[in-house]
Amino acid sequence: MRHIEKVEPEGTLTVLPKTNVRPLMNKRYTHLTQEERYQIWSEKKAGVSNEIIAQDLRRDLSTVKRELARNTGARGYRPKQAHNFAQERHQQKPKATKMVAELKDKITDRLSKQWSPEQIQGRLKRDNQPSVCPSTIYQFIREDKAGGGCLYQHLRHKKYKQRTRKPDARGQIRNRVSIDDRPGIVDQKIRLGDWEADTVIGKRHKGVLVTLTEIVSKLNLVKRVPSKHADVVTKAIITMFKPYQSDLLTITFDNGKEFAFHEKIKKKLNIDTYFAHPYS
Repeated sequence: MRHIEKVEPEGTLTVLPKTNVRPLMNKRYTHLTQEERYQIWSEKKAGVSNEIIAQDLRRDLSTVKRELARNTGARGYRPKQAHNFAQERHQQKPKATKMVAELKDKITDRLSKQWSPEQIQGRLKRDNQPSVCPSTIYQFIREDKAGGGCLYQHLRHKKYKQRTRKPDARGQIRNRVSIDDRPGIVDQKIRLGDWEADTVIGKRHKGVLVTLTEIVSKLNLVKRVPSKHADVVTKAIITMFKPYQSDLLTITFDNGKEFAFHEKIKKKLNIDTYFAHPYS
């Protein structure tokens, strides 16, 4: 009998029995949400077929198959990384510049006050006003210059160009140990006690799920926390692991800064900690 896991407030895990009532298929041609990807991950862990997952999500079977084929790697299907990849693909698609006259006026006004495109986007979003990404604003400036305009002169760097995004060196995780240094026996999956940690942001960024998965048994521990702050996530992980503390061997994190206090987890639980390759 299949079970559906439901996470309640305060981090308790309720297991509901399978029912024979299923919703009618309702085709939607929207992108998968992070919550849907997390549900795919959870049901695949439980051995549920792609057909049933598609019914549960009210999605076409082809959508589920395409998602798994596109985002399943050596470590299996990972919802957080799958969502990151999807967002990157979406951002890389060429988009037409859509700026109405009112928005152009606001951008022009702020540029004349020496605001950067990044600052303009941030203020518009914070004020809940229609906005566009910085690259679109840079494109607007280039088009203005080509037409004889002078908006480019208001940029802080006169010889501007659209810069490629570089990794943010601020707040890098200190003393992280790469997964390359993890004992090979973990990959063989012949023992219990090796775990993976992840976080999933709730809908509309309300709350966070901390998930811990034992690699061999596929045991899933889930706890809802109010934020992704490293101290909050660290406290949750230590609490979740208490019943299993004597059997812990390793835990592997992704590179989220919510795991910055990994050394505290290592010391408190006497467990070796490792970090996956970025977007692995």
